[in-house]
Amino acid sequence: MRIFGASAIFSLVLFSHLSLGQSTPSTTFPTQLLLRPAAVFDGETLHLGWAVLVENDKIKAVGPSAQLAAPAGARTLELPGLTLLPGLIEGHSHMLLHPYNETPWNDQVLQESQALRVARATAHARRTLEAGFTTARDLGSEGAGFADVGLKQAIDQNIIPGPRLLVATRALVATGSYGPKLSTDVDVPQGAQEADGVDDIIRAVREQIGKGADIIKVYADYRWGANEPSRATFSQDELNLIVQTARSAGRPVVAHASTPEGMRRATLAGVQTIEHGDGGTPEVFKLMKQRGVALCPTVAAGDAISQYRGWHKGQDPVPERIQQKRQSVKAALQSGVEIAVGGDVGVFTHGENVREAVLLAQEYGMSPLQVLRAVTSGNAHAFQLPDRGRIQPGLLADLMAVSGDPTQDITTLRQVRLVVKGGVIVKQ
Repeated sequence: MRIFGASAIFSLVLFSHLSLGQSTPSTTFPTQLLLRPAAVFDGETLHLGWAVLVENDKIKAVGPSAQLAAPAGARTLELPGLTLLPGLIEGHSHMLLHPYNETPWNDQVLQESQALRVARATAHARRTLEAGFTTARDLGSEGAGFADVGLKQAIDQNIIPGPRLLVATRALVATGSYGPKLSTDVDVPQGAQEADGVDDIIRAVREQIGKGADIIKVYADYRWGANEPSRATFSQDELNLIVQTARSAGRPVVAHASTPEGMRRATLAGVQTIEHGDGGTPEVFKLMKQRGVALCPTVAAGDAISQYRGWHKGQDPVPERIQQKRQSVKAALQSGVEIAVGGDVGVFTHGENVREAVLLAQEYGMSPLQVLRAVTSGNAHAFQLPDRGRIQPGLLADLMAVSGDPTQDITTLRQVRLVVKGGVIVKQ
């Protein structure tokens, strides 16, 4: 999208500061910016001919373009043919991982230095932001300790560009249930923090919070051995204690869970979201609905892994894993469970985050409008982020613009033409 005149010069100057990772002096850019797209999707509804006024880092006013004039001294950006929408919210990411077809997970955890992983993560953060995702839950550093806390700090201090991060640091697993696993004679660094029993769990949760965790992530089930199915790991009492300890510190708990029993225990404990939910049953989803627990199905991760393992999508029969996933998501939708959108990006390439939204709309029974609501206002609601996810006065000026109408064609989310974070243009 080419924008001419003073607005273009303003945008180029602003982007040059951001590219260097520098904070921009307040005298360099106006405190008010008027955006005039073809349409505005406010997080719920599409409005043709609306405009949005930004003041500093917040949305000042929204409404019909004819009724929203640029205040004296404000800059105006004309965005013909574009739809303006809230910045997208990534529900499940791993900034410190990169695609498993490049390097297997075990090798990333055991053989890649933390310095290398952090360097990669800075590139991942930029790609995520430039793809229109202005917020991301980062659900586990996967063997990189508390490096996600430093990554978040670097973004918040304008050292590097990236989304607003909610970090889970090391995550929690029951002893012996996670990996990497080599010989029984060799203890190797694990991809998450092991904790068991009352004292150990309380200490681990408090340690992670003290080190900077915004979220506590627990693996409610996992594979105890390489060639066996997932089974529940933590007991009901242990999960209850994790949630109670985190909640007293103002932190939500999210649960990796793919078995009915793991999902049931995590839901009864009071987690905020269930991640994956591959084996979810109507009974479990009914319980989740009753308890207000959202499902983040991460369909893109399974799709990617199946292709890494040789599935030629569109040519070969659909793998059993994908068939089961489609059945579980269908059951979740029928139950009315709130669907959060997050692809487990890191399993696949950062910056391709919209892969999850596209799959949900094209292969998992959701309409483009349902998905668009879920990845904006829906995720904000599920993750308890009342200051974002919608375009309305007083909320954060986290915005993006795409070519076309994403309420009709979800793939237009790939046609990103503008990204604004906190009132600052970061991509144009």
